[in-house]
Amino acid sequence: MRVSTANSYDNTIALLTRRQAELSAQQERVTTGMRVMKPSDDPVAATLAETAANRLSRTNADLRALEASKTSLQQAESGLAESGELMQKVRELLVTAGNATFTNSEREDVAKQLEGLREQLIAVANRTDNAGRTLYGGLGGSSTPFVDLYGPTGNGVQFGGQRGQAAAGNSSLPSALDGDAIWMRVPQGNGTFTVGLPNSNTGSVSTTMGQVTNAAALTGNDYDITFADVGGVMQYTVTNATTGTPVPGHVGQPYVANRTIEFDGMSLEMRGLPAAGDRVEVRPVTTTTDIFSVVQGAVDALRYGGANQSAHQAQAMARAITEVDAGHDRVLAARGRAGEWLNRADSLNDQMEGRAVDLKAEQSSLTELDMIKGLSDLETQRVGFEAAIKSYAQVQRLSLFQAIS
Repeated sequence: MRVSTANSYDNTIALLTRRQAELSAQQERVTTGMRVMKPSDDPVAATLAETAANRLSRTNADLRALEASKTSLQQAESGLAESGELMQKVRELLVTAGNATFTNSEREDVAKQLEGLREQLIAVANRTDNAGRTLYGGLGGSSTPFVDLYGPTGNGVQFGGQRGQAAAGNSSLPSALDGDAIWMRVPQGNGTFTVGLPNSNTGSVSTTMGQVTNAAALTGNDYDITFADVGGVMQYTVTNATTGTPVPGHVGQPYVANRTIEFDGMSLEMRGLPAAGDRVEVRPVTTTTDIFSVVQGAVDALRYGGANQSAHQAQAMARAITEVDAGHDRVLAARGRAGEWLNRADSLNDQMEGRAVDLKAEQSSLTELDMIKGLSDLETQRVGFEAAIKSYAQVQRLSLFQAIS
């Protein structure tokens, strides 16, 4: 086979050109630190690196969303703490207002303070985060979820948001709490029954809010405790108002102040001195109230100037204290849940940051250059290319005529 000098020359030039291109490519890899700069460099590695990049992008987006939710939850938890402090101040004022020696002007001063605390509670309930989103709007629906409609024709505070609590996800947390469940679902009375006095009472009788002593014996019926003067002795009778029948063992019993009476799974302590014809009404709880109505009810009671003022106010303060305590418990429970979510946020943040580090490492191992190996390969290719150039230069000078001359 004949190999022409021209053909040998072309092959050598092509080989040198290819080695120069490979050297230039290796220099570029070393300069950029990237082993895969385009998909054709390593299709499999490029595909896997793109997948890792997409997962990393989603993880970073989840981290930003989690941080936003965490910030909102921190502000919501702070608001609940402030609400709890306000409710504690309300309770202290209610205890103070129960002082029988207070004058009407002193009660009015307490009422004004309670009104101010009520307004502060509404302001906290309508608080928003840094982005302007309400913190206690439930599932949304209103930028001002709590609207105060109190007045002669109003219905107190109404919740205008969407009730319900968003659930926490695997990588996300709710950014708003259900304010309706926190402040608008306060149990009435002691949570099982309420105790009240009709305006027709003329004596000073009042009671505690009572408690359940035997849940299995509860009937869920209405009861009336009535008083009668029999031969100069004040007696009481407990009647099941739903069935219209007296409660056995509590018919015509002598009344003794500050003594606890117990019937049908309930007990309550009687206080003060009743007048003949007075009545205490015990009613089962069938619905809930809200903390704003509780405070406003206490304000109205302090401004009550009708008959039997002292007994009515004492009864109203006892009920308000019980319901404020129940409302405070709900705030504490909501704050505890927010605290749990904040702890979970920290855990999720650590998990996602670790995942992001792993994805970055995976992407780096697929596309980045091992600098030690890269520099070694670059030096090898450079030495090989220089040797090929020198060898070609020497071979090019050879000639048959030089050999036979």
